[in-house]
Amino acid sequence: MDRLMEMEAFAKVVDNGGFTDAAKKMGLSKSAVSKHVSSLESRLGARLLNRTTRRVSPTEIGLAYYDKAKQVLVDAIEADAMVSSMQIAPRGSLRLGASPDFGGNHLSNALGGFLGQFPEVSVDMVLSNRNLDPVADNFDLVIRVGQQQDSSIMAKKLATTRMQIIGSPSYFEEHGMPNRIDDLNQHSLLHYSSQPNGSVWKLKSCSGETRTVRASGNLTANDGQSLLQAAEAGLGIAFLPCFLYHKAMESGKIIPALADLPVQSQDIYAMYPHGQYTQPKLRAFIDYLSDHFKTKGMGVW
Repeated sequence: MDRLMEMEAFAKVVDNGGFTDAAKKMGLSKSAVSKHVSSLESRLGARLLNRTTRRVSPTEIGLAYYDKAKQVLVDAIEADAMVSSMQIAPRGSLRLGASPDFGGNHLSNALGGFLGQFPEVSVDMVLSNRNLDPVADNFDLVIRVGQQQDSSIMAKKLATTRMQIIGSPSYFEEHGMPNRIDDLNQHSLLHYSSQPNGSVWKLKSCSGETRTVRASGNLTANDGQSLLQAAEAGLGIAFLPCFLYHKAMESGKIIPALADLPVQSQDIYAMYPHGQYTQPKLRAFIDYLSDHFKTKGMGVW
């Protein structure tokens, strides 16, 4: 007999307290349900149910088996639903969260192509400098930059961005170019006010050692775009991801400092709740972003 049918018959008997109601729920005869349960007990070599003329209840072994069987049945239903959903065209509203730095610079551009390809999907994009949580903040998807440590949320890496110390040519002409990490202590360092480790830069030296530098500049901001603009204006030196500064560097508004230091990078992730990847709209958007960044040469940038 079919193992899943045996499990379902047994679970339905336990759920309904007897064979009669279980048979009604399954659309089978009482004798068919009894036959499935007997076959299951015979195959396992264990009595799973205590049967009396008045009631049916699980044995100790039966109760333990019931918990596992219910999970198997749920997994089977979800597996069937996943296959069905993957054949359905993406549609519906997608609530997306990201930082202004990344959302304003890259997601807005990517959305045009995605919405053109999937016209039945609408996107509600929320930009915030707060560390958004897909579950707690009720998002279908959150884009995060940096190391992810939350094992309760699913994560798919989309790209990698390089970190670089940068400043304007005018700033370096006036204040000098730092040649060593220690030289940064003599400069105005622009930094994020929302960093969990405070006003500290963690840099890798040429020897591979991690060095910390206290950012002692007179300007902080909670978004990287403001720090970039401050660096372009000659207000100090910033330590920013490439996705923010690459256009400014191409135009000569900013130049790198300490370029001989080992490359430091941060990964960019799509974060979403467990079990949500089966939604066609979410799966389509994550796959689109991954392909978009690769096509644009931004798999690592």
